[in-house]
Amino acid sequence: MTLARHPALLATFLLFAPPAFASVSRQVGPTKTVEATRAKAEQGSAEAQAAVRYRKAADQGDPDAQFVLGAMYEGGKGVQQNLVEAAAWYRKAADQGSAWAQLSLGRMYRNGQGVQQDPARAAAWYRKAADQGSVEAQVNLGLLHYKGQGVRLDYSEAARWYRKAADQGDADARVKLGFMYSEGQGVPLNQVEAARWYQEAADQGDAGGQLLLGFAYWKGEGVPQDSALPVAWYRKAADQGNAAAQFHLGLSYSKGEGVPQDYAQAAAWYRMAGNQGDASAQYALGRMYRDGTGVPLGEAEAIAWFRKAADQGDADGQRALGLSYFEGRGVPQDYVQAHKWTNLAGVTASDELRFGYVYLRDAIAAKMTPEQIGEAQKLAREWKEAFDRRKKK
Repeated sequence: MTLARHPALLATFLLFAPPAFASVSRQVGPTKTVEATRAKAEQGSAEAQAAVRYRKAADQGDPDAQFVLGAMYEGGKGVQQNLVEAAAWYRKAADQGSAWAQLSLGRMYRNGQGVQQDPARAAAWYRKAADQGSVEAQVNLGLLHYKGQGVRLDYSEAARWYRKAADQGDADARVKLGFMYSEGQGVPLNQVEAARWYQEAADQGDAGGQLLLGFAYWKGEGVPQDSALPVAWYRKAADQGNAAAQFHLGLSYSKGEGVPQDYAQAAAWYRMAGNQGDASAQYALGRMYRDGTGVPLGEAEAIAWFRKAADQGDADGQRALGLSYFEGRGVPQDYVQAHKWTNLAGVTASDELRFGYVYLRDAIAAKMTPEQIGEAQKLAREWKEAFDRRKKK
């Protein structure tokens, strides 16, 4: 069986492309709805027919067909979704040397999809694909070495695999390699080299590279310090939806760094980042509502944003929420809740801030009975245990 020149492109489409009629919900009128329904049915019929053809070729041992059939089972395209079956077909193709199947099987072992989660086996399959030049496998193998998952923690090995992918033009690998140069992890500390890799990724449109290049210009590390360029790069990344860039763009507007000070703009960017779960932005927006800066004064809104940040383990959000309970601002006064949140903030805070947070907790404790303190400590302990379990998932 002869497939297209790049059979992986078909599988990638089958797995990840949005439905052909994803915009149906925005259409109006019965005619368009009927047409969309008919087209969707025709698409499903075509996929089912394709699955039959690929199955015949796969049963005859064609590795490309085996890989595509695995992708169809994984994505539920033309067949009922079945991750176990997907892994089985990927393995057949991988055993015949298909780099795409080796990469896919490594991913399934890493995530525990269709197979028992096994980082070591994931690394082994990534290695086979990486040795054949698979950029994605090289990046994933580098990441496993960086985190010590399934393989020994080895920054030099991580950097080696990132470099292989970076040299093939992979933007994500270039960002990761640049970061390792900025930290001196597995490579000599070299901010100029870090900025060079960030620049290459940023020029490719990578939001992470744009954000980190903005940081480099802001700090003057590896490039001349500049007040306007950080904002320019933050904006490029923020416009792509990068939450961290949106937060830093908001911070630039709040401080008037590289742009005229504009609290309304700051609040708008904080909100975008906060809605994506950026805890720093959530805390910052809470402060703006509390102070009535850039947004209308609103204690309830402030508490809501502080709580979002606190629930993510953000020390500033936890301290602000605890202090709100202590003062009865936006919430009923509650010393137990105040102690709980300031206690958690003290545990989470950086070393330079911890003393102040612990001092606040102890000041609150001075107004409490031993029973109240015991209840607050119990609540904080339970919250921390639940939070740690969520992080492991």
